Amino acid sequence: MTRFSFSIHATSGKARTGVITMKRGEIRTPAFMPVGTAATVKAMKVEDVRATGADIILGNTYHLMLRPGAERMARLGGLHKFMGWDRPILTDSGGYQVMSLSDLRKITEEGVTFASHLDGSRHMLSPERSMEIQRLLGSDIVMAFDECPRADQPRDVIARSMAMSMRWARRSREGFDSGGEHAENAALFGIQQGALDEGLRRESADALRDIGFDGYAIGGLAVGEGQEAMFATLDFAPDQLPQDRPRYLMGVGKPDDLVGAVERGVDMFDCVLPTRSGRNGQAFTWNGPLNLRNARFAEDTGPLDERCTCPVCAKYSRAYLHHLHKSGEMLGAMLVTEHNLSFYQQLMAGMRAAIAEGTFATFAADFRRNYLRN
Repeated sequence: MTRFSFSIHATSGKARTGVITMKRGEIRTPAFMPVGTAATVKAMKVEDVRATGADIILGNTYHLMLRPGAERMARLGGLHKFMGWDRPILTDSGGYQVMSLSDLRKITEEGVTFASHLDGSRHMLSPERSMEIQRLLGSDIVMAFDECPRADQPRDVIARSMAMSMRWARRSREGFDSGGEHAENAALFGIQQGALDEGLRRESADALRDIGFDGYAIGGLAVGEGQEAMFATLDFAPDQLPQDRPRYLMGVGKPDDLVGAVERGVDMFDCVLPTRSGRNGQAFTWNGPLNLRNARFAEDTGPLDERCTCPVCAKYSRAYLHHLHKSGEMLGAMLVTEHNLSFYQQLMAGMRAAIAEGTFATFAADFRRNYLRN
């Protein structure tokens, strides 16, 4: 069985559809990866996540290294066995969470020392340690360790950070390659940095190409710069990366973000939005998002979305889901999360079909007209 391969089956404009093949299964692209931060996609059983159409999920290195701990996870048989998911898992490097969640962090060339947000205990995360943790978890797609500065930092700060991330990328490559059997079965993705700057992004892409990775992520976006600036960067960033490798836009996003990014040549996505919104009573539909706490749904007997084929839309009314969320019942979070993840996978399937038919521009225009009309 192939360790890792990527085949592009069709294109429509810059949009691509294809398949990533790995030992634990195939991943249809464009792909949306539900986020399983702490060895669970919140409010979902893994079999129900798979039933939505998900081919791969994301695990979080930072959270899992702190609890239950990477070494304990390895003793328990790895992340797949621990959570009961037998298909591919991508793990992030932990770098972004260290920057965003940790107090008292200190960044040096060696790596990042930080205090746990759980108990204040001190930890060190370096490219080598990140590779080791992801190996102990049993990750299928390992992410290189990087720093993700805010896009509004001065250019010289962004440039220094990007250059350090590229040095860390080479150390990540070396650390991953020394992983024996795991390295023979898993894949490693590099992460392009450079914020909104085309020149810095080009420099980063060239450095990553020189090292060589199975896939390439676009990092440093969806960190507060807004959709217009993100799309302006995606007008050039994917094209700077190898054409024959998957391109993964990290941490994105809203349904209209996904359509705009696929339009610009992106193949893979992850985001907490469908699960987090589900817990907060926001449902995504083909006609835009709904806030189910709104009083207008109190006697609405219709489904969340008439076009949706998920079990929630087949059985439960907007009025019932409104009641559950107003009452603080956990079933409300579970049902809307299931619907949202199903909707996201139906959106990805729709995009894959449109690309295969060569009609993606029409699909994207129709989607935006309906989704953004409110």
